[in-house]
Amino acid sequence: MLEVKDLQKSYEKDKPALTDISFKIKPGTFVAIIGPSGAGKTTILRSLNQLIKDDDGQILLDGNDIRTANKSQLRKYRRQIGMVFQNYNLVERLTVIENVLHGRLGYKSTLAGVFGRYTKEEKEEAMSLLKKVGLEDFALQRCSELSGGQKQRVGIARSLIQHPKVILCDEPIASLDPASAQNVMELLKSLTDEYNLICIANLHQINMAKKYADQIIGIRHGHLVFDEDADLLSEDILRTLYDQDITKELE
Repeated sequence: MLEVKDLQKSYEKDKPALTDISFKIKPGTFVAIIGPSGAGKTTILRSLNQLIKDDDGQILLDGNDIRTANKSQLRKYRRQIGMVFQNYNLVERLTVIENVLHGRLGYKSTLAGVFGRYTKEEKEEAMSLLKKVGLEDFALQRCSELSGGQKQRVGIARSLIQHPKVILCDEPIASLDPASAQNVMELLKSLTDEYNLICIANLHQINMAKKYADQIIGIRHGHLVFDEDADLLSEDILRTLYDQDITKELE
């Protein structure tokens, strides 16, 4: 269970980015966070893995508050949280399998990570995950030679090899064509179900959120506006979130 209680964050005095954000997410749930640009969606994701330090509140994973963790505890916590990025965050000159194996760096010493010392079992698991995301034939190919959709699937495999409880996806389909975007969303949804993950994706594509998410969280000006099953997202809620009629996005 991931539970956020009264999360607050300000980048400037008297200009809150997040105000009293609270929600719960159960394992096996695919969550879409929606809202206009600048609403605070990315700030929420970066707070969840403590890439930024929030000002107040609680972030509980299985009852443990990450905000009070020391450096060693934070390292262990981050192993449990995979990240999927809009710009992929791959090392383009390295092979696909090398990039997937980077997901194991949180379990390695600095020296082992620098020299790429991975076990036979880790390499076998990386190949198995590449097969799962449909890229086993690309294992030894440089990432620079891949399409955007393929790169995103490498990023997903990299997150899975961490053995995460949570995967955070920051606009994972924003840079993809419609067909690739649908493939990535279907993959994220199926993996959430298969591994009983908590998957949280920031999305601008309302139709995709409605189609694939189990739970939708709506953010506006740093405030929680909506937190319900995806089926309950209405035209009125969308107007409240975006200050305009975007109901065509539901089609």
